[in-house]
Amino acid sequence: MIPTLSSRPHHHPRELPVDLVKTIIAYREKYRRCAEVIHWHLEKDGYIVSLSSVKQTLKRNHLTYPSPWKKWHHYTPRPVPESPGKLVQIDTIMDGAPEDRIYIYTLLDVCCRWAYAEPSLYVRAGRSALILKHAQHASPFVFATIQSDHGSEFSKYFKKKAIEMGMEHRHSRVRTPTDNAHLERFNRTIQDECLCHIPRRLSVYQKEIPEFIRYYNYERPHMSLGMQTPMEVLRSY
Repeated sequence: MIPTLSSRPHHHPRELPVDLVKTIIAYREKYRRCAEVIHWHLEKDGYIVSLSSVKQTLKRNHLTYPSPWKKWHHYTPRPVPESPGKLVQIDTIMDGAPEDRIYIYTLLDVCCRWAYAEPSLYVRAGRSALILKHAQHASPFVFATIQSDHGSEFSKYFKKKAIEMGMEHRHSRVRTPTDNAHLERFNRTIQDECLCHIPRRLSVYQKEIPEFIRYYNYERPHMSLGMQTPMEVLRSY
């Protein structure tokens, strides 16, 4: 009995010809450029091939290299905010045109919603660390983890200072807006209920923002807290 041979094709019907694959590799070795540039040279020389095919060919032959400018972010596990201080978020609000801008640093404890805010004429990592120190001094509880976005004002120097203050610093995940959702909501609240109703001057902000923060923490009922204030929730711990 003669065994039946498989009719399965040995190559994918859309597979690039061997000669074209060799040409792509040769162009890569010759020009030492990215897939887009190699694809341009191939088309210029009369070869018909798609950019995606060039990229796939380079990848299969291990001829792609990671960008030296691309940053790979390592994220520590997000702590569960089961008690005050476990997870405190920090951010900045930009108010006004670049030539006349005032920045407002904002912090919020995810557990009890205790908040802190302070205006500034500039943002720097050193300034961020100083305001974090001010917030910790004003807080009735200790900050264990501080979470920020990837802004330059929360860079390595800020992390170093946070660690010196006994805190862990973690970044919110890229393209994950829910990571800082509680603080984003507070940022809208302070703008709607405070900043929009006062003159935009640093001296005014320095007077009015602390008064609003006191009202926010001690008097303003929060629907998310069952109509309690942050300080009422804090006293239950």
